Amino acid sequence: MAQSRNDGNPFTEGGELDNPFQDPAVIQHRPSQQYATLDVYNPFEAREPPPTYEPPAPAPLPPPSAPSQPSKKLSPTEPKNYGSYSNQASAAAARAELLKKQEELNKKAEELDRRERELQHAALGGTSTRQNNWPPLPSFCPVQPCFFQDISMEIPQEFQKTVSTMYYLWMCSTLALLLNFLACLASFCVDSSNGSGFGLSVLWVLLFTPCSFVCWYRPMYKAFRSDSSFNFFVFFFIFFAQDVLFVLQAIGIPGWGFSGWISALVVLKANTAIAVLMLLVALFFTGIAVLGIVMLKRIHSLYRRTGASFQKAQQEFAAGVFSNSAVRTAAANAAAGAAENAFRAP
Repeated sequence: MAQSRNDGNPFTEGGELDNPFQDPAVIQHRPSQQYATLDVYNPFEAREPPPTYEPPAPAPLPPPSAPSQPSKKLSPTEPKNYGSYSNQASAAAARAELLKKQEELNKKAEELDRRERELQHAALGGTSTRQNNWPPLPSFCPVQPCFFQDISMEIPQEFQKTVSTMYYLWMCSTLALLLNFLACLASFCVDSSNGSGFGLSVLWVLLFTPCSFVCWYRPMYKAFRSDSSFNFFVFFFIFFAQDVLFVLQAIGIPGWGFSGWISALVVLKANTAIAVLMLLVALFFTGIAVLGIVMLKRIHSLYRRTGASFQKAQQEFAAGVFSNSAVRTAAANAAAGAAENAFRAP
């Protein structure tokens, strides 16, 4: 019995037509070496183990440089250098400027506090109860002090040095007059013809000592104390004459009662010791004259910077005259007398 067609092997060549795997569509999609799929992956296939992990090679070190000095550890109080020298210098200059401005502000604050205390003191009637302290006389002396003087309290701080210098100048002029009196006394003891000079030296001590204090030092003191243009003008007028007198004292005209250069040279022929004393007095007078001229110029420059003027001095003088009760009383009496005489006239 012949074997039927269906009994044959479908995968043999005779069964090409019936082999489904020979279909061109299937052949086209068979796996190949270029396309690896899960169908061709065999987990049991022996494979080479993966390479072991090796760390990357370290980077090459930089070439060795010159050995540096060990760093100095800063102390807690030592400032650190955060910038260049120029930056530090500018910072130091700025700091110094700030300190200077702070000092000026502190001085102005002290001055304002002082003036405020003065105003409060005056408002409470302190001016009437304030005790005079100059000249500094003992308590048992029958003559009491005539003025109140306190440069540190009454004079603004920027003018205190000038006022103190003028006070020392007045004291030096008084001492020079006393030495002049002693020199003229010694000269009179040697030569009785110098009696007029000795008498005038006594007069100068008694006259110039109080008059110089009242006539030019006190106006200068009150001018700086209250910024008074009137007192400034009084001081300039009188102290200019005082400077002229200082120059005459230094020259020492014989017979005028001044032991200046000329008088000392004249006495040098008679007595050397007395001439040396008179030369010392002449040198003292010369120093006072120079200092007086310098201080006059200095106070004049300060006066110009304060904004004072002659018109302001006139206004102060007029206000002072009309505010004086004695002047007002005298003016009222004069006006009443003139009116009464006018009515009585026929």
